[in-house]
Amino acid sequence: MPSKIKTNAGRLKRLIPRLRGKRIGVLGDLMLDRYLWGTASRLSPEAAVPVVDFVEQSECLGGAGNVAANLSALGARVDCFGAIGNDEPGAALRKCLRDAGIVDKGALADQRRVTTVKTRIIARHQQVVRVDRERREPLRPETEERLLRALFTALKHLNTLVLSDYDKGLVTDNFAERVLSACHQLRVAVFVKPKTSRLYAYRGARAIVCNAKEAGFFVTRSLGDEKSVEEAGRAMLARFGCSAVLITRGEKGMSLVEEGSPRALHIPATGFEVTYARVGQLGIDHTASGRQVFDVTGAGDTVLSVLALASAAGASLPDAAILANTAAGVAVGKLGTATVTPEELTRALHEIRH
Repeated sequence: MPSKIKTNAGRLKRLIPRLRGKRIGVLGDLMLDRYLWGTASRLSPEAAVPVVDFVEQSECLGGAGNVAANLSALGARVDCFGAIGNDEPGAALRKCLRDAGIVDKGALADQRRVTTVKTRIIARHQQVVRVDRERREPLRPETEERLLRALFTALKHLNTLVLSDYDKGLVTDNFAERVLSACHQLRVAVFVKPKTSRLYAYRGARAIVCNAKEAGFFVTRSLGDEKSVEEAGRAMLARFGCSAVLITRGEKGMSLVEEGSPRALHIPATGFEVTYARVGQLGIDHTASGRQVFDVTGAGDTVLSVLALASAAGASLPDAAILANTAAGVAVGKLGTATVTPEELTRALHEIRH
């Protein structure tokens, strides 16, 4: 049986100011999330689809960029590393990084790549369709070497590195091995969101963060109960040679399995009810009970960023995981990829119910 959680909200609240100023690197697949907002009141005569009358366009960071944005919103000093295209979406993505106060020198433009863009058309706060523009081929050798040089130069100044792999061609087995080896030599902890296409690329990470479906893929079986989740976590500890595995489980919360700990720690989902809101806007109904998830886009990025940052600030992994779970409860109350502020996190800790 997993151990029961004992939340010390006061201790976690005292941790939040210590998040500010930590130097965190984010390495991974940078994406631009583009939203086309409109109204829809009729169906097209050409097909059974709504006609959306365009109102406005907005953009924010996606993929590894969303991890960086979450870290920056919580007060961390963030250096971002990845490859983008020398194109209009790449320029828009770079502007989003700078607007968020994120150091973008490690976001390298490659003439032969296209910037990954996920365009969502939204009408009446509902997503009508998503259009993805991307290519997944590996980086050119010269681009990979440029990126590694930039990262290795910055590593000596970083408290922690987050590796966010979305399988867009940036991370290969050899690339990950070189990164983790350099971090190990400099004693920089690495927190990884792995991709299922690479089973052995992240050995030596401080923690692996994945969802239950991904964990099931790694251990080649579905995870239907607490026992199977803990067994999967133990198997992944051995496979990745890491110190901890955090498995996010949606409405069931999350489970933390640590090397040397006799039992997994189960953290229940937070008890907020959320209402419809615009991208990045909080939508918690304080009079409601229960929990209704509106949009889980980017919630895993929030968990990964808060876990890494809280650990860098000196929190134990169980406390860092509880804080990450609380932050995710705020993030799913917002439409689209969204960040969480220290004030929102403090308020959520005050209102949290287990």
